[in-house]
This record gives sequence, C-alpha cells and structure tokens, in this order.
Amino acid sequence: MKKSQPLRQCTGCQEMRPKSELLRVVRTPEGNITLDRSGKLNGRGAYICNNVECYKKAVKARRFEKAFSMQIPEAVVAQIAKELGQNEQ
Repeated sequence: MKKSQPLRQCTGCQEMRPKSELLRVVRTPEGNITLDRSGKLNGRGAYICNNVECYKKAVKARRFEKAFSMQIPEAVVAQIAKELGQNEQ
C-alpha cells in the first residue's frame, strides 16, 4: 500500500500542495523567524511555495504575522525574500 503524502496550505496562494513541494518558514522558540529548508527545525511553521510572488502575497496580507502571532521585522521579510529570489535562479 502506498503511503499518502501530507498536504499543507501555501500561505501566499492558499493552495493545498504536498509538503515536499513547499518551503517552511519557522518561528523558533526563541522568537526568531527563519526559512527552514530541511522542514525539521523546532518551532511553529508556516508553508510557502518556492517562489517570491507567493511570499509577497503572504507578506502583503500579513499572513505570517497571523500564523506566528507576532510582528515580523522588515529586515527578516527582506532576508527571506532574498533567499527565495536566489533559489529561483
């Protein structure tokens, strides 16, 4: 019997996709926000498609702030957008 792939919702486009196709943004127990490429860091996670456009939609709608129940510093937003932009090329 084939094991089913877990689905997660992209915070940007709101589409359900297999977990392996999405990147995880995590709030660590210390309160830091970071991009978790391994998907295994400890903390509260939110998932995003691997493109800058979905990330921009999520930031504009303040979906990460709602998911993590905290303000996200502009420097962190820019850093994650930069990492996603480099990953697309």
